[in-house]
Amino acid sequence: MSSFDATETRIDATCARWPGFPREPAVLVRLVKGIYKTVHDRANAVLREFELSHAEYNILMMLYGTPDHPLTPSELAEAATEKSANITRLTDQLCNKGLLERIPDAHDRRKLGLHLTANGLACIQRLLPKMAELLVMQVQGLDGQEQHQLERLLKKMLDGIEAN
Repeated sequence: MSSFDATETRIDATCARWPGFPREPAVLVRLVKGIYKTVHDRANAVLREFELSHAEYNILMMLYGTPDHPLTPSELAEAATEKSANITRLTDQLCNKGLLERIPDAHDRRKLGLHLTANGLACIQRLLPKMAELLVMQVQGLDGQEQHQLERLLKKMLDGIEAN
């Protein structure tokens, strides 16, 4: 029995009550949402030890993945798929924790760049082994070829959503 069975039953009931309801798209979108919630919850459980939320971790990882230059808040919002209001709150929290800092732009003092502090880098290096283990565990039901296929299909789905 899957945790998704009850949702699927409800989607099937909706299709029976309204025959034009698109079952497969509904199932796929609900699966993505369910996967996101489970991934988010399990990441938060691992990150609690580091006094970080999953959203804060994503911010840190976007900066870690861009070591050659600071990111502006808008670049960081796009990279971390967060709303700009959330970026302000999250970066304030991470600055208060001493994990990142804001640096004024050399050419335009109104612009700020965000980058990891030495403490931020050290924090990432401590948590990466546990997060890597979690990531591997989360896809353990798929072999390497299936992982590549799912990546390709999800990117294709995202492209379709973004095209509209």
